[in-house]
Amino acid sequence: MENCIFCNIASGRTQARLIYQDEDIAAFKDLNPQAPTHILIIPVKHIASLSEAAEEDALLLGKIQLTAAKIAKELGIKDFRLVANNGKGAGQSVMHLHYHLMAGRRFLWPAG
Repeated sequence: MENCIFCNIASGRTQARLIYQDEDIAAFKDLNPQAPTHILIIPVKHIASLSEAAEEDALLLGKIQLTAAKIAKELGIKDFRLVANNGKGAGQSVMHLHYHLMAGRRFLWPAG
């Protein structure tokens, strides 16, 4: 999508501090970090939210989680939180599915 900031980052039209990229996934540092390590992991394919994902996206969604674990391992991170907000009421501010990989501080439960 032309007006989607995450699509523009994934395609290289907008610069970001990329941590990882392949044909399916891009990962980059969050501009407004909520933890010492805060990385956004997105599918290159535009999917507005987890609710908009289809059965055909199942492998991609699994690959995102495995990529999150791989990134954490490469960064030497053992304990981390992986979160996907779904919809504005849940805190999703960019309508392109994305996961927050956060680490480096203590996280409380239940989440806020």
